[in-house]
Amino acid sequence: MDGNFLQDALSKTRQVDDFTSRLLEIHRKMVEINKEENIRLGLHRSDYMLDSETSSLLQIELNTISASFPGLGSLVSDLHRTLIKQHGTLLGLEHKRVPANAANTQFAEALAQTWAEFNIDSAVIMMIVQPEERNMYDQYWLSKHLQDSHGITTIRKTLSQVEAEGQILPDGTLLVGGHKVAVVYYRAGYTPNDYPSEAEWSARLMMEQSSAVKCPSISYHLVGTKKIQQELAKPNVLERFLESKEEIDKVRKCFAGLWSLDDEEIIKTAVEKPELFVLKPQREGGGNNIYGLDLRETLVRLQKEGGDALAAYILMQRIFPKASLAYLVRGGVCHEGLAISELGIYGAYLRNKDKVVINEQSGYLMRTKVSSSDEGGVAAGFAVLDSLYLTGK
Repeated sequence: MDGNFLQDALSKTRQVDDFTSRLLEIHRKMVEINKEENIRLGLHRSDYMLDSETSSLLQIELNTISASFPGLGSLVSDLHRTLIKQHGTLLGLEHKRVPANAANTQFAEALAQTWAEFNIDSAVIMMIVQPEERNMYDQYWLSKHLQDSHGITTIRKTLSQVEAEGQILPDGTLLVGGHKVAVVYYRAGYTPNDYPSEAEWSARLMMEQSSAVKCPSISYHLVGTKKIQQELAKPNVLERFLESKEEIDKVRKCFAGLWSLDDEEIIKTAVEKPELFVLKPQREGGGNNIYGLDLRETLVRLQKEGGDALAAYILMQRIFPKASLAYLVRGGVCHEGLAISELGIYGAYLRNKDKVVINEQSGYLMRTKVSSSDEGGVAAGFAVLDSLYLTGK
């Protein structure tokens, strides 16, 4: 992991974004002590929308921490396939056209393989969750598969519980509540709200300093920031990390327009035509992006304030997918209307020193929302879980 690239790319952002600054400070400490991470696990989700003008899948973002819904997303695919199998004649649909979605089992298998690479049979996988976790049922299916298929125990802890119950043994082992921890799997810790006091930051630093495998490590977490996404889209930056021109071209083809806000011309264009852009802060979890007239007002205000406030955001091309008639069920109520969808592709990457153990696509997530909605998060209340239905031969 290129620590200097992360520090340099986020140097302006850290001056105006306290959350990113705290994450970078932990990262800096790990670089200073030359912390070795022989085993690295990434459970990612790259989100795309189908641009109606070019018929291209363009990337919305890459999620490197708490990539949610592998459990419930897989169940929804099974549900839709079963319903079509039962009522396919009436609906005029074929259940085999809903592709298999093994995101839950593939993520669980990656966690299990990481536990095996850690090689301490008595160790557990620790899932970091929020104090009043709303997404526990999605997380449950991962824990169930780990226990049923591999006999691996999963414990659930909040950041404050880790601070109260955790310690690092002299050999670097992380001990929490009497359990040796092989893998720290973050399903929280991605938003400033998860760190209401210094106790949570102390827990994050403790886990990072330990020998437990972090999913993600502090480096992987920072790679998922919007600013790094924008930096990677700049000319000649991908070449720093990829050697194959063919691979570089394939990756770059998925990029939407991305700009930093030190470009006055692009700011002027966005103020004049705000409907063509999305203003993104360095935040995860849905409900944070700024659109339309709010985008214009925010840019004008930040320009008037001066200083480095604009460095907390990036500007992205707004993607306009084709809308289709859909029936969305939420809270037991069915809503009919025009809707658009966002496709997430899960990926698992596991490395032990120089050996790549896993590097594979791991299922998908389809989220659908009414076309009039700007945001698209399910947990944030903007969308519903959906499935792919393949219409080609």
